[in-house]
Amino acid sequence: MMSTGLVCCWINGQKNEGWARMKLTRKKRLSYTSCAEAIVNKMTLEEKVGLMSGDTSLQKITCEKQMGVHWNQYPYGAGGNQRFGVPKILFCDGGRGVVCGVRRATCFPVPIMRGATFDVKLEKQIGHAIGREVRAFGGNFFGGICVNLPYHPGWGRCQEVYGEDSCLLGAMGSALIQGVQDEYVIACVKHYAFNSMENSRFKVSIDCGVRTEREVFLRHFKECIDSGAAAVMSAYNKYRGILCGHSEYLLRRVLKGEWQFDGFVISDFFWGISDTESAVTGGCDVEMCHASVYGKQLLDAVRSGRVDESLIDEAAMRIVRTMVAFDREFSCSGQKAGEEVIGCRQHAKLALRAAQEGITLIKNENHVLPLSRNMKRIAVIGKLAAEENTGDRGSSRVYPEHVITPLEGIVKKVPGSEVVYYDGDDPEHMKRLAAGADAVIFIVGLNHRDEGEYKQPDPDGTRGGDRESLRLHRSEVEMLEKVGDINPVSAVVVMGGGTVLISEWEQKISAILFTYYPGQEGGTALAQILFGEVNPSGKLPFTLPAEESDLPCVDWDAAEQHYGYYCGYRRLDKLGIEPFRPFGYGLSYTEFTLSEPEAIWDKGRLSSFVTVKNTGTAAGTEVVQMYAGFSRSALNRPVKILCGFQRVRLKPDEEKRVRISCPGDRLKYYDVHSQKFVLERMETDVYIGTSASEKDLLKKTVYVDG
Repeated sequence: MMSTGLVCCWINGQKNEGWARMKLTRKKRLSYTSCAEAIVNKMTLEEKVGLMSGDTSLQKITCEKQMGVHWNQYPYGAGGNQRFGVPKILFCDGGRGVVCGVRRATCFPVPIMRGATFDVKLEKQIGHAIGREVRAFGGNFFGGICVNLPYHPGWGRCQEVYGEDSCLLGAMGSALIQGVQDEYVIACVKHYAFNSMENSRFKVSIDCGVRTEREVFLRHFKECIDSGAAAVMSAYNKYRGILCGHSEYLLRRVLKGEWQFDGFVISDFFWGISDTESAVTGGCDVEMCHASVYGKQLLDAVRSGRVDESLIDEAAMRIVRTMVAFDREFSCSGQKAGEEVIGCRQHAKLALRAAQEGITLIKNENHVLPLSRNMKRIAVIGKLAAEENTGDRGSSRVYPEHVITPLEGIVKKVPGSEVVYYDGDDPEHMKRLAAGADAVIFIVGLNHRDEGEYKQPDPDGTRGGDRESLRLHRSEVEMLEKVGDINPVSAVVVMGGGTVLISEWEQKISAILFTYYPGQEGGTALAQILFGEVNPSGKLPFTLPAEESDLPCVDWDAAEQHYGYYCGYRRLDKLGIEPFRPFGYGLSYTEFTLSEPEAIWDKGRLSSFVTVKNTGTAAGTEVVQMYAGFSRSALNRPVKILCGFQRVRLKPDEEKRVRISCPGDRLKYYDVHSQKFVLERMETDVYIGTSASEKDLLKKTVYVDG
């Protein structure tokens, strides 16, 4: 069967293209300016300061925790004004779903796994689902859109972001924003900025060059702002010695000035700001989620003349305009969300689809996968097989009604087979199990004790934080080294929120899959892929290096840390280091060929075309990726950067002509002299293919002339 349809992809559009897709456009939000001015002009100073202050104390949360109320169990309030009909900020957290409630909300795969889908349409649908559940829980503000770029994959909260690439972060973050705000829920982007160290987040000061700042760490934040984000959360860390929540440079000059951000800025909770004058002067509009340095302290600062009231008026304007716009548009929309949407079947199907698309096949020697469902005996080995492993247990922890573990998914999928589970403590017993089974599935990796938001150890052992090593636990490495090659039909399932090195044991194993933290339906999705009901299509949203020494150096307990210009695949490319598996890599149960590449520069856009054909025997999905290369640049620039991508599903023998396009802005560098992004006129390499490795890419050249 042949078809020749044209599949188009428009990723990271030009400035404000995203607004047109929003129900509550920037233009429409700004139309509430006069209304907001009228309200603010009638407010007393106390009322205006009240808008800027949270109302949930740390003491209250601590007491509730002792009574069994978990963090974020209900929306946290701030601001609001009953006299003028300004609704409160009702904050809900959670990048993998809504944290509110007890055993109810839908738990999606973590963002790093959703990044592995490279599916912006699906991410927007997830945004819709999250927005509906926020409203059903009584919230109006979603604080779970984390787009920090990891400088090093040992960062404990890598699981909360979409990967190591700015283009991927911007595209996926923008899609989530649009979905959430289509439900008239305010989407908050965090943590602005340079937040990719967890253990020292309250003390570390980040420093980097200006080009590194703009091209590497801020670019995707701007894309999220251009796509409509109505709120921004500042970060706990310092930037160049100044707390991000106090940074006039980041908040006033860049965010509100250069980027023309029309929403409001909130502090990260409790410790995001520490000084009244510095915070309000710097540009922090709301202290969350209590009033430690705002509230009475801010009132006193204004009355004593230490803070000009015009700063309060500006913050109040931003808050009122945003809150009133979303509230009134929601009231007119008729989109009331009842409790029946929380954890509903439709949302569970989305969670399952995200897990299906995100699971990434890294190795499949001799095509041992998919496994036959007619096997008599299957051994499942590893402690994580029977654990509800959905990610860290910090502020983003979601409490779903159910979680399908890997073991449960496998048992359910092959009811006619004997599935033998063993936790993996005794090597000799594992050898006997492996030798006597038709197939062996090892479930290894990380959980909330190994990585995540840092917490002092709880009774259950929760710690989280950054990872000192990117390897598996020593016991798991020894298990795979001793038992991995006993049975030639063996598969390792790696769980975790980011890079896990596999080079030391990879040769012992026939097949390897990354399942990240796959959400409440993860066990079902894993079983569907293991036994061939679903064809894997995930792609690594990060690089798998051969050695940790290939990565930048980071002191996780540092008070000062420099971020260099090169990290992730851009670093390995520049140093000429071959990764163990490249960014964007992932296998399928079918085969694809790419041919007839074209590249065009026209009217300020870079477009590439390629014919993709399924040459295998099964229907499947390929993720086609476009990179721009700068080998002829007069400047120090990356070898190549991701500029766009597109998922393409094809039946056997089917082919499609795929178009991927990006604006010229994606190719620009930041000129430190003019303090502007500049397009370099030159012959530009355009790569199109299936991973960041040049052996998986076709190359064309176009002249970029502005």
